[in-house]
Amino acid sequence: MTETLEADYVIVGAGAVALAFADTMLSESNANMVIVDRRAKAGGHWNDAYPFVRLHSPSSYYGVNSRPLGQDRIDETGLNRGLAELASGEEACAYFHALMEERLLPSKRVTFLSAHEYTHGHAISLATGRRTRLVARKNTVDATFAETAIPVLSPPPFEVAPGVRIAPPNALPNIDITNEGVVVIGAGKTAIDTALWLLGRGVNPDHIIWIRPRDAWLLSRENLQTRFEHFTRSIGGFTAELEAARDAASIDDLFARLESAGQLLRIDPNVTPTMYRCAIVSKPELEALRRIKNVVRLGHIEAIERDRIVLQDGTFPTNPRRLHIHCCADGLAKRAAEPIFQADRIVLQYVRRCSPTFSAAIVAHIEATLGEGADRNAYCTPVPPPRAPRDWLTMALADMRNRAAWATLPGMNEWLHNARLDGYSALIARAVREQNPQHMALLDRYRAAAAPAAARLNDLLRASRP
Repeated sequence: MTETLEADYVIVGAGAVALAFADTMLSESNANMVIVDRRAKAGGHWNDAYPFVRLHSPSSYYGVNSRPLGQDRIDETGLNRGLAELASGEEACAYFHALMEERLLPSKRVTFLSAHEYTHGHAISLATGRRTRLVARKNTVDATFAETAIPVLSPPPFEVAPGVRIAPPNALPNIDITNEGVVVIGAGKTAIDTALWLLGRGVNPDHIIWIRPRDAWLLSRENLQTRFEHFTRSIGGFTAELEAARDAASIDDLFARLESAGQLLRIDPNVTPTMYRCAIVSKPELEALRRIKNVVRLGHIEAIERDRIVLQDGTFPTNPRRLHIHCCADGLAKRAAEPIFQADRIVLQYVRRCSPTFSAAIVAHIEATLGEGADRNAYCTPVPPPRAPRDWLTMALADMRNRAAWATLPGMNEWLHNARLDGYSALIARAVREQNPQHMALLDRYRAAAAPAAARLNDLLRASRP
């Protein structure tokens, strides 16, 4: 006989996004929830991450609203020196495991079906095959829409001949690299982490071959700090973005202005990036990456044979003793945006650029606090994760649209000021309270540039359509 579980919300997925939603619903409503995930523990892809992974953005605004991540300290050594700490993969896993065991489950309002596959309203145990029927009295919450793909769970998207040494980054600490060198395959966050790990372990940069089908625009971590002493740098960076957008003569000119302002970075100043995925680096990390000179730009790999790598635009020699590191999982798969609030489900997506857990928390806040019949989608325009530079513009516009909509909701400003996952609103609120002339002048510039920037971004997008 099939067991039935009823709850106000059935949440599919137990990764960071799902847990940020559940945490806010627990704080701001009386709802009960069933969370279903195929993994044995909460935390999503963090459970399978490579051992040297760290957040690219500060720990201070990642995770869930109710629980701090890390010690709110400034790193004193390494390539992140002088900036807010970045949680390791182990720290992120421990954080989400503790959240489940110490907050969600003890509330008696959350049931966690771990190691279960969700399909068509049922949770199927991966251990026994037993089916549990799940009934959502209010909504099913799809937290898998922006699920993160990682190399250890994704086979290489190309043919690999027998005898070729290839491994995901997870295996690196236990593999002998040898003097034959190493090939890093990919251009995103995982490849950057892998290259930095190799350099940090003393691998000669001349022994590293980096296959980068595309170069990427990168965000500057120095401008993404939320301590008040960083106000001028962080809020000044956002102001510089708006002024760059306002004054740009073309999309190419916009990116030149963003780079000149220090908002966007690139590894090779002589190569125009054709990719943008929200990856973040510090300036010392950027300088370290520039030490790798053996960069192959011949398109995507089609096959790795024993003596050569076959790419879209040519071949490159290799040998069976050389280690090839697969860093080319798609990360966030390209999917067309959907309305977040639908008739029978909530599809969690970004509503602020490059901010997955904040987005889930504010969607939960809107779900919990807006009355019946309210048009929740009016406050939650999806901000699709970017892939190409042009997406920077569409993200910025959707982000602005949501901020303007939130400003019309009673109590929203206070919620944002108190939201751990925001950070920047609290900076602005403090500046307004203290009335420092330099800070207020910066905020005046920010406000003055906002509307003209949005208008210009719309013009640039219209002009660039095929």
